[in-house]
Amino acid sequence: MKYEAIDRSLFIANRKKFTSRMKENTLAVFNSNDIYPISADSTMPFQQHRDIFYLSGVDQEESILVLFPNATNEAHREVLFLKETSELIAIWEGEKLTKEKAFEMTGVKTVYWLNQFDTIFTQMMAEAEGIYLNTNEHLRASIDTQTREDRFIQKVKAGYPAHQVHKSAPIMHAIRSVKEQIELDLMQKACKITESGIRRLLNFVKPGVWEYEIEAELAHEFLRNRSKGFAYTPIIASGRNACVLHYIENNQQCMDGDVILLDVGAEYANYSSDLSRALPANGRFTKRQKEVYNSVLHVKKEAEKMLVPGTLIPEYHKEVGKIMEGELLKLGLIDKTDIKNQNPDWPAYKKYFMHGTSHFIGLDTHDVGVFQKPIEAGMVFTCEPGIYILEENLGIRLEDDLVVQANGPAFNLMRDIPIEADEIEELMNS
Repeated sequence: MKYEAIDRSLFIANRKKFTSRMKENTLAVFNSNDIYPISADSTMPFQQHRDIFYLSGVDQEESILVLFPNATNEAHREVLFLKETSELIAIWEGEKLTKEKAFEMTGVKTVYWLNQFDTIFTQMMAEAEGIYLNTNEHLRASIDTQTREDRFIQKVKAGYPAHQVHKSAPIMHAIRSVKEQIELDLMQKACKITESGIRRLLNFVKPGVWEYEIEAELAHEFLRNRSKGFAYTPIIASGRNACVLHYIENNQQCMDGDVILLDVGAEYANYSSDLSRALPANGRFTKRQKEVYNSVLHVKKEAEKMLVPGTLIPEYHKEVGKIMEGELLKLGLIDKTDIKNQNPDWPAYKKYFMHGTSHFIGLDTHDVGVFQKPIEAGMVFTCEPGIYILEENLGIRLEDDLVVQANGPAFNLMRDIPIEADEIEELMNS
């Protein structure tokens, strides 16, 4: 782990939030992710399953957390199973968690080696009436690969057909969406690392630079600040490329007169940041570019005002659409006839602003949450309106990460990252 140790009180509190919502005499199981092969003896870098990390802080493969609050044996109310470490493993793979270090990290008192799981789990299931199984129910999930969690679910359903099965996902979506202060501090750290990267670019970007060189500058800055790197695949899109919403090739040269759309963010301690900015390659926006830029910024500022407790996300997106409609009229991109004849299911403004404005963010960039329920204090959302004009080779998207407050406006975790067009020009030319 590159990041500094996290106070285990976070994980203790998170487990209490989960177990308080469990049905009587049930247990819940959470598995780590696999290490995924590439070919030969190569593997992808390990990424921990966010749910077991959220509940324990364990950032290691081949780990299992079992929660059984009604267990007769108090030692089995929270149990962690870890891959047994050894001197040989330490030499070849590096240090793994010992039982003592696992307790210090997680606050879980009972730690067994993984080879004891089947025996202990059988004892626990003999007492339990039901089990919570963990499935990926994110609305945007597209899953083709069988996970360690999937294999465990198959094994449980085959081996314990008389047990009642419950879903962990609804509980996890509810509790993960409202952040503890420690989580907000970690997200703030990720945002500050992102700020360092953006400020580095303001003195680096110029006509002739390549998109991948910009990506390299960001990667350097992120890594030197204890991040593993990008929270998601970075988008560095110059000119016409900015009109491709998920452009990730990052292999084109930035020409004089281009605006470069950046959608990038550092991770820190598995927590994400998600930022979008638009930089003029030559340090100066044209009059038209600045008009479009300021329209996007206006929509963003107005949208932020609606990120308050009680707001319904579907209604929020509709209201932002109305604001964007007004800006597109001013820019001459649509007219009143377009609005009069529009399809209610795909309004006229969608030609130039075709994506949503906000999503949950946290341990995942597109974090879990309940979109049908009102916004609550402690939730964190992106705010990212954009205008994409293919015929002008221009795409502008501006995005920050905002914490919903109990009272007053949302708190911007990216408040110190330059966003006003004039400030960006000044810094790029200083």
